[in-house]
Amino acid sequence: MNKKLLKKMKEQREKRLEELRGQVTNGEIRAADLDAVNAEIDTIIEELQGIKDELANDEDSSDDDEEAPAEEEKSSEDDDEERDDDNTDDERGAVLNSEQRDAIMGSISNGLNVRAKSTAKQLENQIRSAFANFVVGNINEAEARQLGITAGNGSVTVPDFLSREIITYAQEENFLRRLGTTVSTTENIKYPVLVKKATAQGHKLERTSANEMPETDVEFDEIELEPTEFDALATVTKKLLKRTGLPIEKIVMDELKKAYTRKEIQYMVHGTETDNVNNGALAKKAVEFTPDVAETELYDQLVSMKNTPLKVVRKNSRWVINTAALSLIEKMKTEDGFPLLKPLTQAQDGCDYKLLGHLVEEEDEITPVGEEDTPIFYFGDFKSFYIQDVTASLELEVLRELFTKSNRIGFKLYSLLDAQLIYSPFEPTVFKFEVTTT
Repeated sequence: MNKKLLKKMKEQREKRLEELRGQVTNGEIRAADLDAVNAEIDTIIEELQGIKDELANDEDSSDDDEEAPAEEEKSSEDDDEERDDDNTDDERGAVLNSEQRDAIMGSISNGLNVRAKSTAKQLENQIRSAFANFVVGNINEAEARQLGITAGNGSVTVPDFLSREIITYAQEENFLRRLGTTVSTTENIKYPVLVKKATAQGHKLERTSANEMPETDVEFDEIELEPTEFDALATVTKKLLKRTGLPIEKIVMDELKKAYTRKEIQYMVHGTETDNVNNGALAKKAVEFTPDVAETELYDQLVSMKNTPLKVVRKNSRWVINTAALSLIEKMKTEDGFPLLKPLTQAQDGCDYKLLGHLVEEEDEITPVGEEDTPIFYFGDFKSFYIQDVTASLELEVLRELFTKSNRIGFKLYSLLDAQLIYSPFEPTVFKFEVTTT
């Protein structure tokens, strides 16, 4: 609705409340009028609440120059005249007693002071600002709790919407979050994995007591995702945080997102960090592809690698390669002279190329430190990489004293997380090939 019209309606209703207050003060409202006046005040308050809510939410509305149509409201004088015409003072009863006067004046005061309800976005911005101000030391724990932040003992629980922002950023930067399977829960998750297959028999003779069907065993192993403590550290200079003209909450959140995502990628892809080893990491759990000794050409080796997974796995598979691998195959051609790496006319699922009929994703995160020149190829169905996020486990601890000598403030992000590549030995889902000779 037009803002000018809304403001006009607001003024009219506030003016009517002022008129009613004057009538109460002057003793013009009698006991017989009380129910009708109270009903009118309730209606006006409800309308004012709606008008102010709409004005607060309508940020994109323009103030047009249209004249707001005046509402056909009767003035208090008209109302008085009507009452005088219809009723004499005796008929309208006694004047209001002090209790009735106080009650009606209180209702009018509430109506004149009604405020727009905070929208979800406004509440989110308030909590975001409170969170940032607490972690940089602008407000204390008590003030933070009053503003909706759960804080205590120097740590603060990251609000849900900020947790989602961090995880969303991680999904954009961490390819395993995009391609894998993520589950949010508070319990450990067990995945059954087939380790012994059942066998079937064929027979022409009917079964008898002397020719019973033999028993066969089916065995499953359980792989349990059991989240471990996971943390990331970011530091910000005090000089930066003291510059009040900068958006503190954006600075803090950007640094936390980057620090968290770097740690998460290292844990999921390599899992070699001291005291944070992940035996289910992609690099450790993917099956090493070893080309046949007779295959000396890289093209033949890649074809064999592509055909190694079972068909049911292969149909949902893609390549994940590093820059060294991309540089190696960009100029290669198939036996009939066509480029081995085929550019797509339009990006598909974030990929710009196809290799041997499957999408190619370039991710340098798969490269171990110090092996930047080693071409690395992964091929398979990455949906079998499972990630468990523990619900509402993201927590932030502010480290003010640890970095005092360098005039910095540290932020330690704590979470509970597990991530593993899970598959049956009968059906490996991801293969890895490091090209040591070309």
